[in-house]
Amino acid sequence: MSKFIDDLRFQYRTGGVAQKLIFWNVGVSVLIFILQAFFSTLGSVVAGWIALSSDFISLLYKPWTLFTYAFAHAGPIHLILNMLVLFFVNRLFSTFFSDKQFLTLYIFGALLGGVFFLVGSQFLSTGGVLVGASAATIAPLIAVAVHAPMMQVRLALIGNVKMWHIAAFIILLDVIQLTTSNVGGHLAHLGGAVMGYVYVKLLENGSDLSSIFDKLSNLFKRSQGTKFKKVYVNNKVVKEENVDADNATQRQQKIDSILDKISKSGYESLTKEEKDFLFRAGK
Repeated sequence: MSKFIDDLRFQYRTGGVAQKLIFWNVGVSVLIFILQAFFSTLGSVVAGWIALSSDFISLLYKPWTLFTYAFAHAGPIHLILNMLVLFFVNRLFSTFFSDKQFLTLYIFGALLGGVFFLVGSQFLSTGGVLVGASAATIAPLIAVAVHAPMMQVRLALIGNVKMWHIAAFIILLDVIQLTTSNVGGHLAHLGGAVMGYVYVKLLENGSDLSSIFDKLSNLFKRSQGTKFKKVYVNNKVVKEENVDADNATQRQQKIDSILDKISKSGYESLTKEEKDFLFRAGK
């Protein structure tokens, strides 16, 4: 069991944003499934604090649900399908954009999808709650279609299709299904699609929404103050710095050697000492 957990930790640390999002989606959803199966009352309470309710009053004391709903799912099939789409979309998205931009669109796609669900619930029968990562994953998919509409994608049993064909089909399908029982879900999908379109158009005009997170992180950074110039050299300090530099070089060489071993023989080929070293290096 410990070996399995170590493998998961390694995969989480070395994976990109999409892989981390998959981990979080699976973790949150499976926890809810287990609680609902064995502790139904507790499971319902936890799900209620994560899912987005169509009741505006509920949003006032659970504002985080406007985003957390994108990590909960209605069942295992719902979870698996959304994670497959997330993985597929990320592969396409990474052709043109960065991991940070993917995360930005996932967040804003979920938020705008939730807004569409809430507003639509005032006019249509959308159902009580919204769960699922669909709106969050449709946002980067539409972004790719807007940025590179003629890009060819090969689909099983269908063959090559253009990105704009995929986007048009998804949007048309959601519009048609606004008359079905899952109105809220399809409204959320359309919200995610709008976010994907707006993001690319803003990017083309020189505005990258992902820079918002850089500005927010800068707010919490401590002021560096005025830096003083160094007016003398302490030989002892210089020697210590040289030793530290040598140690850092040796450490990096060892990491590179271990990673090279993983690429050739797999993670399981590592000794316990190498796994422990790699784990400590990742902290």
